[in-house]
Amino acid sequence: MPFKFKHLKVNSLIMIEPKIFGDLRGFFMETYKQSDFEAAGIKNQFIQDNCSRSKRGVLRGLHYQIEPYAQSKLIRCIKGVIFDVAVDIRKGSPFFGQWVGEELSDENKRMLYVPAGFAHGFLVVSDYAEIMYKCDQEYSPEHEKGILWNDPQLAIDWPASDPLVSERDTHLPQLREAEYNFNFLSDKI
Repeated sequence: MPFKFKHLKVNSLIMIEPKIFGDLRGFFMETYKQSDFEAAGIKNQFIQDNCSRSKRGVLRGLHYQIEPYAQSKLIRCIKGVIFDVAVDIRKGSPFFGQWVGEELSDENKRMLYVPAGFAHGFLVVSDYAEIMYKCDQEYSPEHEKGILWNDPQLAIDWPASDPLVSERDTHLPQLREAEYNFNFLSDKI
């Protein structure tokens, strides 16, 4: 199998490390293979790919879509370095309100699987960064929601104290006021 799948402290989040085949010409790697992902328990059918480029200090998030258009995402950084964060917002989850932050970069080539029921955001820590991510639902503006990036209840340890945040993201509610409709079923994917 060309991937290593590692469950993180919030068990539904999975770090994926691809196998890199490199030589003096460069490298080759598979970034997605449905049969391997299904064997690891990730059975989503990804139907939309997105790409984002941001400069140092830009923080995007914390975003999600509510049911029935909730999105699971497979995120990777193809240029630069980001601090990628997922927050569990599934009612009844033993991890509710907990966050996980991981570095994704063009050098480590790791990917993060974020299932529906999590708010997602990232901070660019290199001069710029480009991320690509797969989604298992199409973008639906009327179902898009978010949580304030610096909500004191979450106490996310962002590696920047004064990030550049969009006007819209500065007005997102704190978790206690946010709209979400996810229920915890189990940490089995």
